[in-house]
Amino acid sequence: MVLSECYGFVRYALFCINLVFWAVGLAAVVVSVWLLTDQTLLMSLVQEQHNFYDGLYILLCAGVIMLIVTFLGCCGAFRESQCMLVAFFSCLLVVIVAQIAAGAWLYSNSYRLEELVKSSVINTVKNKYGDDTSYTEAMDTFQSDLGCCGANGPADWTGSKYATKDPLIPVSLTVSGDVNNMYKVPESCCKDKESADCKLARNMKVASVISPAIYSEGCVGKLIDALNNQKNIIIGVAAGIGILELLGLIFALILCCAIGSSDRYKA
Repeated sequence: MVLSECYGFVRYALFCINLVFWAVGLAAVVVSVWLLTDQTLLMSLVQEQHNFYDGLYILLCAGVIMLIVTFLGCCGAFRESQCMLVAFFSCLLVVIVAQIAAGAWLYSNSYRLEELVKSSVINTVKNKYGDDTSYTEAMDTFQSDLGCCGANGPADWTGSKYATKDPLIPVSLTVSGDVNNMYKVPESCCKDKESADCKLARNMKVASVISPAIYSEGCVGKLIDALNNQKNIIIGVAAGIGILELLGLIFALILCCAIGSSDRYKA
């Protein structure tokens, strides 16, 4: 009686774990497909586009594999199929090994994230803003939502394509050290876009004091801080999924042994 209850508990526990795997796999597929088809925000600030695409395809494949693993686990548990449970165990083990390898690679290359963010934002400010719609929209979103201006500060807009092509600023920007030279910052740099102070403060002199109406901090630091703040959440979610995957391996092994023993007794 006790063994029967334990067997039933393991079956339903494995089913519940596979529901979580199904949700994770489906989320990975949806997110990867969304980013591959709608790149207006995130893709606009990514310079290494080939690596970005490779990462998305890997994420898509991982999601599909998780959905297959879920199918094998659920069917194996309820049909009491030792073959399906072995396939589930094997596929899940491969997924765990791949996740450990990916985590180790991300940890060892985490320093590149800050460099990529910094170079991407600087390139957007200097060369892309105002010329490319997706880059412009992305930069405006970051500046408005994070309360920042430019890469390291408003002065980054000096000599940018956006500032130099403004016909309302007649002064040459070629000599950046001349305090008479002017440059313009986007409206998204303003704390209150509708205020009169915003319109006046957007036209700034080189090396002048930044107006209180303009955000004085750069977006690079804000973006890196925002990413670092999410690290603990990501680590916690990854640890939780890892524990569930280990439980899935253990429960699948228990069911395989139990099914094998019952088949032996029937024979």
